[in-house]
Amino acid sequence: MKTNNLKGSIILFITAIIWGTSFVAQSEGMKLIQPFTYNSIRTLIGGAVLVPVILVFRAAAKRSGDYKKLNVRVTLIGGICCGLALCIASSFQQVGIVYTTAGKSGFITALYVIIVPILELLLGRKQGKKIWLCVFLAIVGFRLLCIKNDFSINFGDALTLICAVFFACHIIVIDRFLERGADGMVMACVQFFTAGLVMLACMFLFETPRLDRIFDAGGSILYAGVMSCSVAYTMQIIGQRYTAPTIATLIMSLESVFAVLSGWLILGEQLSLKELFGCCLVFSAVIIAQVSFPERKNNQKILS
Repeated sequence: MKTNNLKGSIILFITAIIWGTSFVAQSEGMKLIQPFTYNSIRTLIGGAVLVPVILVFRAAAKRSGDYKKLNVRVTLIGGICCGLALCIASSFQQVGIVYTTAGKSGFITALYVIIVPILELLLGRKQGKKIWLCVFLAIVGFRLLCIKNDFSINFGDALTLICAVFFACHIIVIDRFLERGADGMVMACVQFFTAGLVMLACMFLFETPRLDRIFDAGGSILYAGVMSCSVAYTMQIIGQRYTAPTIATLIMSLESVFAVLSGWLILGEQLSLKELFGCCLVFSAVIIAQVSFPERKNNQKILS
């Protein structure tokens, strides 16, 4: 089983920053166009941007002698599975937010923090007490960060909970296919084209896309497509190569914290003392998850 690695943690931390700051661009873009239109275009952009990057990296690997033969079957199947999970999760989140508040949507989506270790447990991978403590701290932090009024469950909340389950499945699927030898960058590219094409079909079935509005939201779509999709999701896959799924989940959950902080810094949104304390709790959970505590050893006297 993989152990936590500083390299993977740093990559995933940067991923969380990108996702969190991308929330500002996404919230602005969603004011102009509909969910499937927004998601399909930005996801396809993410895949298109990765194609030349992959070609350059593989050409450089050939010249340096570090070239590894692509496991086409595993990478292709992994990319399609990841793409379907990403498509379902994103779609349920976008539809669910229509029927619930942004705060509740953020909190419920963040429940993938606890769904991942539960799924890992069901798959036969035991989780230590420290991980469950970190999960508890993170959930309390998200509660303070995202929920401002009394918590009650409605139709939108149920849809968002399904979204959280599929985001958790997305993390598990990535981990499993990387273990089987999938190429991370190529798998990310296949993932984007799979999710993008499915959502593109949904766009024409359920929405009425307008070219002028798409161009009006062009800056937001481009930023989300290049940074949130192409860069961040690819970094997620690379970072998970070095990091256990439960630890990776905690680090990536900082997305919600950075979303609040970026809204405060960029959009001038208010950050209350309760929300600030919630941010601190989530940060604490991630830091504790990174710390390795020495194991107790029974001291035995050496008899001569």
